[in-house]
Amino acid sequence: MPGLISDQYDDLTGAVQQIILSSSESDYLDQLIPLLKNAQASTQVTPLIHALNHVSADREAEIERICNTNHQEFISSVQHLQTVREGTVKLTSEIMELSRSIEASTEKLAEQKKALVDSRGVRQNIDDATQALKDCLEVLRLANQVHDLLGKKNHYAALRALDELQNVHLREVTRYKIAEMIERSVPATQRLIAEAVMTDLNTWLYRIRETSQFLGEVAFYHTELRRIRQKERAEHDEYLGSFQLNSAVELVADEGEEFDVLNNDEVQVDFSPLFECMHIHDALGQTDKFRADYAATRRRQKDLLIPATLNLLDEEANGLSSLLEGIAGFAIVEKATMAKTTNLRAQSDVDELWESMCQSAIALISAALHTVENDEKLLKIKGVIALFIQTMDSWSYSVQSLDGLLLTLFDKYSSLLKKRFSDDFTEIVNTDDYMPMPIANSDEYSKVISVSWYTPPADHADPETIEYPCILPFSQMYPLVCIDIRNLINQIYLFSDDHFRHTTVIDRTLKENLDDLLVEKVCKALIERLKSQYPGQVVQILTNLEHFEQACSDLEGLLVEARSSSSAAGPITLQATKAFKDAKEHAERRIFELVESKINDLIETAEYDWTSTYVPEEVSPYMTELTRYLSNIMSSVLLGLPEGIKDTLYFAALGFISEALLNLPLDENVQHITHQAAAAYIMDVGHLVEFVESLPEEHSPTRLIDSLDELRQTSDLMHLAVEGKGDVFFDSSTSGARFGKVDKLKGAELLEKVETRGAEQQGAPRSPLTGSGGFAQQEDQLARKAGMQATLGDFRGRFGGFARRDRT
Repeated sequence: MPGLISDQYDDLTGAVQQIILSSSESDYLDQLIPLLKNAQASTQVTPLIHALNHVSADREAEIERICNTNHQEFISSVQHLQTVREGTVKLTSEIMELSRSIEASTEKLAEQKKALVDSRGVRQNIDDATQALKDCLEVLRLANQVHDLLGKKNHYAALRALDELQNVHLREVTRYKIAEMIERSVPATQRLIAEAVMTDLNTWLYRIRETSQFLGEVAFYHTELRRIRQKERAEHDEYLGSFQLNSAVELVADEGEEFDVLNNDEVQVDFSPLFECMHIHDALGQTDKFRADYAATRRRQKDLLIPATLNLLDEEANGLSSLLEGIAGFAIVEKATMAKTTNLRAQSDVDELWESMCQSAIALISAALHTVENDEKLLKIKGVIALFIQTMDSWSYSVQSLDGLLLTLFDKYSSLLKKRFSDDFTEIVNTDDYMPMPIANSDEYSKVISVSWYTPPADHADPETIEYPCILPFSQMYPLVCIDIRNLINQIYLFSDDHFRHTTVIDRTLKENLDDLLVEKVCKALIERLKSQYPGQVVQILTNLEHFEQACSDLEGLLVEARSSSSAAGPITLQATKAFKDAKEHAERRIFELVESKINDLIETAEYDWTSTYVPEEVSPYMTELTRYLSNIMSSVLLGLPEGIKDTLYFAALGFISEALLNLPLDENVQHITHQAAAAYIMDVGHLVEFVESLPEEHSPTRLIDSLDELRQTSDLMHLAVEGKGDVFFDSSTSGARFGKVDKLKGAELLEKVETRGAEQQGAPRSPLTGSGGFAQQEDQLARKAGMQATLGDFRGRFGGFARRDRT
């Protein structure tokens, strides 16, 4: 056991030696720590203490040894130490005093430090409060800046400032009450911005609405310039003239004349307020609401464009122009808005507004259309509407309903033209003198020829070679009607000059109106005037009808050339052509009636005494009057008739005379004709034949004499009957050549009535059944009479079933 302790002690002594030799506390501790770690409770600590004491004792012994060795030096050192100690004590006192002084100063300093610390806390609080105040003031500044920007109309800048305030600056002052207050005010401020920008947009929309009419006026003016340029191109190039306005070729040809309707010297439309409003509402997440509000506003503005009524009677159609210009400007802005924005205006919404405005305008125009009673005024109205259609067609708007309106306008226009020309035709027909038209000079002649469908004869082809005054065959109504016809055609086609797609309607309406006017107002009026008892007037009407028929034939060709529909083909046939032809035939019959009536009146004055016993020395008065009448109508009344009609009339008149004269001896009341009466009748017929043969060659007497063949042959038969040679009529070998025109029954009847000259010379009584001789002669006459009656009965049996021949 002592050995073990001794070993531990030796180990600890070494460790203690190392500790004592350590140069620093850390080395000391480094040596001590392992000993303490390895210590086993107090058993290890006690030896350590003993080791330390042992070392201490060794050191004291060594010191004592050193001191004993150097005692004197030690004593002096001790004294010196004593002195030092006294000085040390003194210094300690001073130090203590100084310590107390320092302590007092320290307490004061502590108080001051505490005060400083307190002041630093207050200062920190002040600094914090100042910073908080600065932050809050910045927030308030930004909030006020938002309102200042609103006041300056910088809506987007205000919205950005509000966004910065909400997302940046308010987050820095969230611990303050002001942040909560401003946070609550942000939605209200956003509403203020939205309302402010909508107010500006409404102001812009109001200005746009006020500018719409002027914008439409500028667009109309630009379209009119395009029309002029297209007409100029058409004058220089016929191919370009075949293309309408807004066609692809016209648009390409007009590319060099680009014009921005929305931005020019006259008008500028700035869409910035709309873009700003869209952007702000998009930033606010209110795009759908803004789109709906904008659409509702435009619908209300559309309604404000349409007036309650429309006056179409102002001189320049200003009311209609203002309405259509406003609609055009409104629609142009809608198209531009749709092109410049995305998803703001749907195509269906724009088309709906356009169609609504068109229907409203159509309703207003249709309601006021009945007040327009002037075709020129209606043509001006059509011109304004056509300009509107062409302008909007260039903006790709549908104009189908407006084309329907033009069709309505054309119906009204054509009816007004028809009424006006109907009145003109009626006045022309009623005021005409129905006399051949006199021409005073070459200018007048040229004008009449240029407007009339009349081909003058070869000797009148050059107006300068004609002797004036001269007479044209028709009356003055004919050129006047021709002028009106040309004017009607021109004015009808004026309707299609600018824009009218229903060209076939124009062609059809023109034909129908011409037919109706010519038939109802000219032809029927002339037919009504055929009731006149004056042959000269009827002859002039017939002449006019002849020229009207030719004019209608020429007019058909003119209508083919002038028709506006390029797809139409084939000839055009006017009903008026046939109507005038029928009327001409009616007039011919009327002239025949008047001539026949006069002839009949004259022949009724023929007072033949068929039992007369003397031969007159001169022609009967009625025959003289009849030939004089024929001469007069040929040289005056019928002179103006066309040659074909004139010849036909002469031939028919002579045929009627022939038939009337033939009926005189064949009258059932005439039972017996003396040869003296037959001689008078033959003399009158001969006078008539001589008159016809003496007519000038221009009347074709050779042909006219043929109409008297039956009368001449009957007269010849009567002459033979008087000579007692009537049996030749029944000789078939000679009768066909000499009496081929004489009806067999009538010839036999006439032979039965005519008394022979020999019977009178023998003193026979007037009765054909008695004679002046004896019984033998009586028997001979009775036998001859019986034979003649037998022959007559035979002819009646053979020809009794035949109807009366047509004398014409």
